Parts: sequence; structure tokens; C-alpha cells
Amino acid sequence: MREKKSMPASGAPPPTQNPFASLTTSGLPPGPASPHKDRGRVDIIRQTAHRAGKTVTVITSFTGIGLPEKEALAKRIQKACGTGGTVKDGRIELQGDIREEAARILTEAGFRPVFAGG
Repeated sequence: MREKKSMPASGAPPPTQNPFASLTTSGLPPGPASPHKDRGRVDIIRQTAHRAGKTVTVITSFTGIGLPEKEALAKRIQKACGTGGTVKDGRIELQGDIREEAARILTEAGFRPVFAGG
């Protein structure tokens, strides 16, 4: 049977030596660049056509990101604005005219939002 190792009653950690204490980071190459530095231009469009007069904000022209990341981005914008939306055909469609708030969140994510259309 194995004996259990226990902590000293004084609350101090057991005496051990840190094998990494003498290592330094000098001389190492720099880490990878930030993944959100410049992810490209995205168009933010306000539409009312074919939507029974309701205003919809559409974000298009994403390059280099997949469906899961678009869904996460859409969910983040929806939560910040308190509105509904979906991801269809590679675009994010959000209920209402929330272009300014969407542009702020897209800028934080590293995109360059551009207001296009009317």
C-alpha cells in the first residue's frame, strides 16, 4: 500500500526546488504576431428591401474566417445589442439598424468595417 503525502500543518509549501528558476527568456525569438492585427475589410449594409419594411443590418465580405467564428462573432454582437440575428450564406444578418455597435465590435476583433450602401 502507498503512503499518502501530506502538506505540513503550518500551511507552508513542502520544501522543493524549482527546476525552472534559472531559465530566462532572453535570446528567444519573438512569439507569433497577434492573430487579430488586421483581418481585412468587411462591409456593413442596412437593408429594408424584401423584409416587410423591417430594417436589417447585414455584414458581408469576410475573408479567411470559417462558419464557427462567424457564428461566435454574430452571437457577440447580438448579446451586446440585445437583438436577434443569424448567419446565412456566409453573411451575418442582424435585426435592426445596429451598424455603429457592430462596427465597434468588429474593430475590436481586428476587422476594418466599412459602411456600404444606404
